[in-house]
Amino acid sequence: MSARIDPAAGQPAPPDRLVDVPRLVSAYYTEQPDPSDPAQRVAFGTSGHRGVSTLASFNEAHVLAITQAICDYRRAQSIDGPLYIGFDTHALSAPAYASALEVLVANGVHVRSARNEEYTPTPAISHAILRHNAGRAAGLADGIVITPSHNPPDNGGFKYNPTDGGPADTAVTAWMEKRANELLEQRLGGVRRVTLRAARSGSLIESFDFIGQYVGDLDRVIDFEVIRAAGLRLGVDPLGGAGVHYWPRISQVHRLDLAIVNESVDPTFRFMTLDWDGKIRMDPSSPYAMQRLLALKSRFDVAFACDTDHDRHGIVTPSAGLLPANHYLSVAIDYLFRHRNEWRADAGVGKTVVSSAMIDRVAQRLGRRLYEVPVGFKWFVAGLRSGELGFGGEESAGASFAARDGSAWSTDKDGIIPALLAAEMTARERRDPGDAYRGLERDLGPTFTDRLEAAATPAQKRRLGRLDRAQVQSTELAGEPIEAILTHAPGNGAPIGGLKVVTRNGWFAARPSGTEDIYKLYAESLRDATHLRQILREAQLIVDAALAGG
Repeated sequence: MSARIDPAAGQPAPPDRLVDVPRLVSAYYTEQPDPSDPAQRVAFGTSGHRGVSTLASFNEAHVLAITQAICDYRRAQSIDGPLYIGFDTHALSAPAYASALEVLVANGVHVRSARNEEYTPTPAISHAILRHNAGRAAGLADGIVITPSHNPPDNGGFKYNPTDGGPADTAVTAWMEKRANELLEQRLGGVRRVTLRAARSGSLIESFDFIGQYVGDLDRVIDFEVIRAAGLRLGVDPLGGAGVHYWPRISQVHRLDLAIVNESVDPTFRFMTLDWDGKIRMDPSSPYAMQRLLALKSRFDVAFACDTDHDRHGIVTPSAGLLPANHYLSVAIDYLFRHRNEWRADAGVGKTVVSSAMIDRVAQRLGRRLYEVPVGFKWFVAGLRSGELGFGGEESAGASFAARDGSAWSTDKDGIIPALLAAEMTARERRDPGDAYRGLERDLGPTFTDRLEAAATPAQKRRLGRLDRAQVQSTELAGEPIEAILTHAPGNGAPIGGLKVVTRNGWFAARPSGTEDIYKLYAESLRDATHLRQILREAQLIVDAALAGG
C-alpha cells in the first residue's frame, strides 16, 4: 500500500467530483441496510457511526436504531436530564437530525436544540453539557452530535456524548452498537417513533442559545484583552462548516479585527480545493484543502480554519504558511503551560502515540507529566474533566485545553479555541506560531515528521488493527536497532489498534483509519529528512510483510 497524490490535488473541485445531493438524500430514506452485511451494520469507530447513504451504510434505519439505543442506554443509566443535540452542514446531517427528533420525543426525552435549528459545532455541545452538569448529582445532561467531521460531502455521521461531555468510551459504544444492530435485525420493531410534526408541536423540544452561551464564555479560556491591545489582523475560513455563524458573533462580542474569508454554506462544498486523493475533504490540517486561506496568508498576522463540525483546527501564518499539526500542538502546549498560572501544578500533557516527539521534549522541559494514549479523544476526557490534564491533543489537529482558571472547558475536541489561542500567543509573544516553532527547534532540536495515507480495504484494515509484535521480523529500522515494538499505549495500556516501532532517533506507527477506508502510516526522524524517508520506506516494507503473513 502506498499513497498516491491525485494530479488534481489542491485544485478547485470540478463539477464531476461534486456530490449529487438529491440522490444522496433520497437514498437516506429509501435504501434499507442489510444487517447480515458487515459494511451495512452500525459500527462505532473512533468517533461514532459513519457511512454513505448510497452504500446503505448511513441511512434512516441506522439513525432510528442508534437513537433508540441511546434512549435505552439513558434509561438503563438513569440519565434523565436534557439531551443537547446539534448537526453540521453535511447533506445527510439535517435529515438525520429530523429522524433523531422523532425517536427522542417518542421516548420522552427532553431535547435542547439550537435556535432556528442553527448548525451547531461539536465543542458547543460538549461545553453546554459540562455547563449544565456542573455541581449537579441528578438531572444530568448528555448529547448527540450529527457529523462525519471533516469527511467527504457524501458521508453522514452520528455520535453520542455522555454526561462527561466527551466522546463515549468503548464500553458505551459497544453497548449501543450491539443494541442498534439488534434493532436493525428486528426491522426496527423495537423503535419508538412519532411524526416530525408531532415532535415539534409538543413541549419536549426546547430552543437553546448555543451560540450565545459558547461565545459569551470564551473569555474564560482566551485572553481577548491582549489580542485587542495588539491590534492584530485576523482571518478565518469556516470551510462551510457548523461554526460559520459563530465567527461573526465572536468578532462582535470580543471586538476583534477578524475577516471571514468565506461565509458560504453548500452541501456540495464546491468552494473547497481537492485533498491529496482528489476527494473533497474539509480538513484544515491538509495543505491541499487549505489553498484558499494559504493564498491570503500575507493579509493577516495570523489566520485559521476549522473543519465541518469545528472540532479541528488549522493555523496559517505569514512566516510558515500552514503549520503542520504537530508543530502547532507543540507551541500551544509550550505557551499554555507557561502562561496559565492558575492551572494545577501537576496538570499533565495528553498526546496520542502518533504525535510528535517534540511534544515529549516540550513536556520534559516544562516539568510536566506526559500521558500518551491511542488515537481517539475519548482517552483525554477524564483527565480534562478532572484537571489532571491541562491539554489533550491529537496529531490530526484535534485538541482541547482547560479554561484559564483550570476548570474544564470542553471534553471533546474544540477547533475554535486553538485557533483563537494562535492569536493570543501572537499578540503576547510578538511572534507568530511559526516563529515560535522555530524557537523550539533551536532550543530542543529539530524533528522531521510525515504521514502517508492510502486506500485500504476493510479486510486490510482489520489485519492491520490486529498486528502484534511477533509479526514484525525486522530487528533494525533505518540503520538503528529497534528498541520497542508497541501495540499498547504507554500512558494507559490501551490497545493502539495497530503498532508503533521505536528506535533511538526515530519511530513509525501504522494504523487503519476509524472513519474511512484508508490506512495511515506515521513516521518521525530526530535526525534529518533523508533519515525520515528511509524510515518511511522500511516501515512500508515491515507493515506489508506483516500483513502478508497475517
